Amino acid sequence: MTRPRVLLAGRNRYRLPLEPGLAAKFAALEQVLDLRVLGSAPAGSPTHEGAFALVPQARLLDGPRFYATLPLRIAGELRRFRPEAVLAQSPYEAAAALAGRWLARSRARVVADVHGDWRTFARLYGSPRRRLLAPFADRVSATALRRADAVRTVSPYTSRIVREAGLEPAAEFPAFMELEPFLARPPEPLPERPQALFVGVLERYKNVDGLARAWRLAAPRVPGASLRVVGRGTLAPEVRRLVAAVPAQAEWTPALPPEGVAAALDAATLLVLPSRSEGMGRVVVEALCRGRPVIASRVGGIPDLVEHGRTGVLVEPGDDGALADALVRLLSDREETARLAAAARPAVEAWLPSAEEYARRVRDLVHRVTAPR
Repeated sequence: MTRPRVLLAGRNRYRLPLEPGLAAKFAALEQVLDLRVLGSAPAGSPTHEGAFALVPQARLLDGPRFYATLPLRIAGELRRFRPEAVLAQSPYEAAAALAGRWLARSRARVVADVHGDWRTFARLYGSPRRRLLAPFADRVSATALRRADAVRTVSPYTSRIVREAGLEPAAEFPAFMELEPFLARPPEPLPERPQALFVGVLERYKNVDGLARAWRLAAPRVPGASLRVVGRGTLAPEVRRLVAAVPAQAEWTPALPPEGVAAALDAATLLVLPSRSEGMGRVVVEALCRGRPVIASRVGGIPDLVEHGRTGVLVEPGDDGALADALVRLLSDREETARLAAAARPAVEAWLPSAEEYARRVRDLVHRVTAPR
């Protein structure tokens, strides 16, 4: 079977040379695809290596600049590389790919990936002023999904929201995740001191403000327990105020490498993820790999991963009291938490495709989309 030429376009930020996990993913993809990758690079990082052509991070208006120039960059690759398909990493990249295809007068197929609810982009990320873009962003993303040649989803939840938009996914399969730090050894026993761990960007869609309110309610009821927050974002002041209010029971770490996140999970009793919106929730997969139960809101793709009463506890989004009660319950009842923890690792197997399996599914999707009609 010949390797189809494929252009992968996304906002993803890659540091070259790739870390081992990403290197394994792209090595598997390049075994079955003739691949070119458009993305972005951190400031000061190389921008070209092998299949990668990246845009350096801008000091000002990095996101707007990236998306404003993406159609022209895609058009250039369509003329030079002449791919048979463009794999767009979200509906917004799909819109850029469709524009680039028009500019280049190309016949390449466009496949739009859906990893979560695209409508949250202008509502729950970054500055609240971004909400002014919501009507325009909704129109662009909806048009891109309708005009794309195919839509690929990553979970039952993302398939459901695509169908609600009147479309049928061409394929549903999870992305490859490099989880070696989380799978390299068996899960550790639960720690003696109870601790809840949050890992994620400190943005509104993660409901960091709700977590801070819930922990203020829960902390006095579990005096020996603590909450550790790992992440950066626009709601960092909320976390600083929480740590100042209950310094003996809250701590903040702005960033950790994957190995550090695995160690933080080993030191924690549970993961807490009270999101207002969530696609698949990679950190949930990481927690289950380390044998840790999850307290999370019943939104998005989280219920696809967490079974209420078996591998964790699901609460209604925005219910600070219910979140506080769930934290108190699991941080106080070691026997109950141990029961949930025992089921966590076996429950995650279906979400762990190998790099080779993921690459094969991508290749098969490309072949279906580019087959003569």
